[in-house]
Amino acid sequence: MNQEITVMYEKMRARLEKVVPDVELRYKAELAVEINALKKEKNAVILGHNYMEPALYYSIPDFVGDSLELSRKAAQTDKDMIVFCGVKFMAETAKILNPTKTVLLPSERAGCSLAASITAEDVRSLREQYPGVPVVTYVNTYADVKAESDICCTSGNAVAVVNSLESDAIIFLPDEYLASNVAHETGRQIIFPPTPLPSPSGRGAGGEGEKVLIGWRGRCEVHEKFTVQDITTVRAQFPEVAILAHPECSPEVTNASDFSGSTGAMIKYVRQTAAPQYLLLTECAMGDNIAAENPEKDMLRLCMVRCPHMNTITMEDTLNALKYNRYVIEVPEDIRLRAERAVQRMIGIG
Repeated sequence: MNQEITVMYEKMRARLEKVVPDVELRYKAELAVEINALKKEKNAVILGHNYMEPALYYSIPDFVGDSLELSRKAAQTDKDMIVFCGVKFMAETAKILNPTKTVLLPSERAGCSLAASITAEDVRSLREQYPGVPVVTYVNTYADVKAESDICCTSGNAVAVVNSLESDAIIFLPDEYLASNVAHETGRQIIFPPTPLPSPSGRGAGGEGEKVLIGWRGRCEVHEKFTVQDITTVRAQFPEVAILAHPECSPEVTNASDFSGSTGAMIKYVRQTAAPQYLLLTECAMGDNIAAENPEKDMLRLCMVRCPHMNTITMEDTLNALKYNRYVIEVPEDIRLRAERAVQRMIGIG
């Protein structure tokens, strides 16, 4: 093992020895050194979502975070190339914000069940059904859907985005559970198509109708699996556990938890609090990443499923992405320009 690989291995082992087997660390340290050399050669930046597996998360990204934080980093980069270790809609967002940059997604199979639950035609149809009602689209959507929207949001700023719109009725797409949780936090009634708006409907500032959020029946295939029974079972064994749920979980699950927030908010919560145990109801790789960062804290595991899309992003594929310039993300300019307006409005709210 040459000196550079040894240094990388020791760095990874110091953080991950209780999370990743040593034989895997040794192998992935070699990959990390090769990736970082190519990254420098090609003037690239690597963005890593919080759901990346630990060996990748703690070795090659220049920046890690949730979708909002990585959107900001993508918008600010001066590098020639962006390699997005996440899923397709995230890489598309990077391309929307950086049309002159080469954006690579290491796996062409890194889709998203939630993003696939709605199309641009669906949004246009909703606008016809609810004329004049503003459309908020979760960032977990593809570029053509963003282009049909007035503003995007993340799980971390969804409430702020909804509160920024002076309209009694708001279309909020596509996550059914996130919409329900946001409706609860903002004091709005949640309805789903084809339910008509309450009358009078109040479509703008000063409207007198009942405040509603019009949702969609999309779900994340990971977060929809967590149940109140899971929480009950864990609390029976660990009565003082702090349970953190992502707002893509059902309202029943978020209500039964101690905290609900974005992946970035979850990380801050664990850092800043002291509980006997912690349990995260989200993609389980993130639990490993938080455990590695907070070795003094007792992180419980409830790894029912890994996101099958995030899980396709490997260090091997990231290396090949840099070697062979694959897989290049393109967004048609007419779609990009319209989507950019919605994304920039989201970033502006923060």
